[in-house]
Amino acid sequence: MSQSEDPIQATALSNHDRKPIHIPGSIQPHGVLLALSTQLEIVQVSNNTQVFLGKEPEDLLGQPLGYLLDATKVEAVKQCLVKKIGSYSAFKVLINTSNGERYFDAIVHRIEEAAIVELEPTDSESKLSFLGFHELVGEAIAKMQSTSNLIEFLHIAAQKIQEIIGFDRVMFYQFDESGAGSVVAEVKREDLSPYLGLHYPATDIPAQARELYTRCLLRFIPDLTAEPVKLIPTENPTTHQHLDLSYSLLRSFDSCCIEYHQNMGVTALLVISLIQEQKLWGLISCHHQTPKYISYEVRKMCEFLGQIVSSELAHKISHSEWDYEVKLKSLQSEFLQSISQADNFIDALIKPEIRLLDLVSASGAAICLDNEVTLVGATPNIDQVRALIEWADTQVNDNLFFTDSLPKLYPEAPSFKDTASGLLLLRISQVQRYYILWFRPEVIQTVNWAGNPNESIQAQADGSLTVSVRKSFVAWQETVRLTSLPWRMCELESAVSLRNAIVGIVLSKADELAKINLELERSNQELASFAYAASHDLKEPLRGIYNFSTVLLEDYAQILDDDGVECLQTVVSLSVRMETLINALLRLSQLGQAQLREQATDLNELVAQVIEVFGASRQDSELMEIRIPRPLPIVQCDRVLVNEVFSNLIGNAFKYNDKPEKWIEIGYLEEDTETRRHGDTEKLLTASPPHALPASSFPASPRHPVPASSSSYPIFYIRDNGIGIPEHHLETIFRLFKRLHSQEKYGGGAGAGLAIVKKIVELHNGQIWVESTIGVGSIFYFTLE
Repeated sequence: MSQSEDPIQATALSNHDRKPIHIPGSIQPHGVLLALSTQLEIVQVSNNTQVFLGKEPEDLLGQPLGYLLDATKVEAVKQCLVKKIGSYSAFKVLINTSNGERYFDAIVHRIEEAAIVELEPTDSESKLSFLGFHELVGEAIAKMQSTSNLIEFLHIAAQKIQEIIGFDRVMFYQFDESGAGSVVAEVKREDLSPYLGLHYPATDIPAQARELYTRCLLRFIPDLTAEPVKLIPTENPTTHQHLDLSYSLLRSFDSCCIEYHQNMGVTALLVISLIQEQKLWGLISCHHQTPKYISYEVRKMCEFLGQIVSSELAHKISHSEWDYEVKLKSLQSEFLQSISQADNFIDALIKPEIRLLDLVSASGAAICLDNEVTLVGATPNIDQVRALIEWADTQVNDNLFFTDSLPKLYPEAPSFKDTASGLLLLRISQVQRYYILWFRPEVIQTVNWAGNPNESIQAQADGSLTVSVRKSFVAWQETVRLTSLPWRMCELESAVSLRNAIVGIVLSKADELAKINLELERSNQELASFAYAASHDLKEPLRGIYNFSTVLLEDYAQILDDDGVECLQTVVSLSVRMETLINALLRLSQLGQAQLREQATDLNELVAQVIEVFGASRQDSELMEIRIPRPLPIVQCDRVLVNEVFSNLIGNAFKYNDKPEKWIEIGYLEEDTETRRHGDTEKLLTASPPHALPASSFPASPRHPVPASSSSYPIFYIRDNGIGIPEHHLETIFRLFKRLHSQEKYGGGAGAGLAIVKKIVELHNGQIWVESTIGVGSIFYFTLE
């Protein structure tokens, strides 16, 4: 993911990787191969049986294995057939040859067809004892385990292996994620040029060779100049295909292998695989300049040391990274705790900002929640980050994406390489556009290669590319640009853990919120029912108080003094006031239980009816000028309730106006809320009213009503040139029974009208708000969705 390949070059490499080196049809000449059927019949042999066994291949084909081995050894081979493919068994065998009895190391492994027996001559009739083995490697193992430093550990292992096998050079070679590798430890003859620290391209050890190293943990070639020995017959009679020699110790070598190592001055080769977490971590590569045979027992000893190294690798690497991982885990735990307790998600992520960056050792980060982007630390600018997110939307499918060379994948990235050559992107939601992006700057690196790594890729006359064997391994330097430090596995795991925790926290909070909403809904229903019952039941005793007070005033006023009459008049006035409040409370509780009856409503007709009612009920209505800048739209709403909204708002515009020339304007905006808040409000408040329409000239119904936009909801407004509202009261005026003036001023009232309006608007999933300037006027906005 850190690099995009040229497709033509990728094709050349792919063809190179597909070379079938596991079925060469031949073996190395220092041993004999017998391929068996499930009945332990010899079906294929190497064409060198006469040399080692004194028998021609034709004399062995079709013979039972007992023709060569005694019954005990045949039974041992038979037991191998029940093991899994690739399992090995080894033992000493004595075979009668034309030159007399001869001892061999017999190595048996299971294949899909049956089994393969490989015979290597040996001078010893006994196996190496455990005590002898322990004497050779015990001290080395103890010394290796005593160090916690990885490189020192590998150097000790290389020294011991060289001491055991006597090769000119022993190297530890480590692969990276791309398949390329480097020499991380080396023990060599003093006169040889060092390979330590040199890098090798992936083409030097192609994918199919790495796969074979994963299956067969030891590869031995005593003489690269020796001629391979063919198998007879060429194809296996059982499968009618070439025999799979993936697990064969004697498997012959490819011509490219010969040329490659001969270019390095190597004739004998021993390679031991190092496996960590079931993946090929690297190789112990042993070179010798002249042919050199190593007995099977000594090779197994080296393989055992390789397994010790493999098992210790995890511990040594873990020990070197342990402190860093503990730091990440501790930071992550603290981080998640603060997020789970925070009210504001973004604040919890970025305060303090260093915590989000330290979580993956980044220098900058960006948090994207839909269209809101917050930058932290050293990052590209906001426009570059938004463009990068747009690219990621189309190019990234996984929840986690990372690269240490973003400029190779994203064409615009070189312009901000100093802050974001490396990118780690975490998608938090698959539904919404929620991302966290971490950035790392460019780090210019100098890489020492063993020869020019591009030398093996050669262009042919037809323009195609092929992979050939490199001829030079002289140190060659390359300056690598447009890359950052690579993202480590523990950092990626830290990011994934953060995502999982965030999703868990969100789900937990959503569950809590759902329970709270359910409880609130039940409480509101109970409160509305109580308010309705209470206000309804209060009206009857209140009516009695009013009636009896009125009777006392009418029939007994003459026997009361002035103070008594005044008290009764106050009781009557207060009962009227109380009935007004109870009616308002009753109306509000009714709205809480109301079901909307939505229908297509022409607001031009509706507003005309409201104006007509005001005209009939108020003698001074002709003095109020009404302006409708353009026909109002048709909307889906509850006609009766929306009539009440306009009645209340227009009524207030009439009531709270002390200007000699009063006017109101009724209209709507099509811009979004943010545009309205920052632009149109100031214009509406400061603009002088254009020619206004008197109520009598208001059109009853325009010829062409304007339908509401299907893609957005209009914002309705009612603007006046009244007394205005103090800024600190702009929110409180929507509370129930909230009045800004005494009962004696502006015609009194219960202070419930705007609370009822707000309730009706919210029933339509809308919003209502006001903006006002004292002495200039007010604008009430609302939406109906």
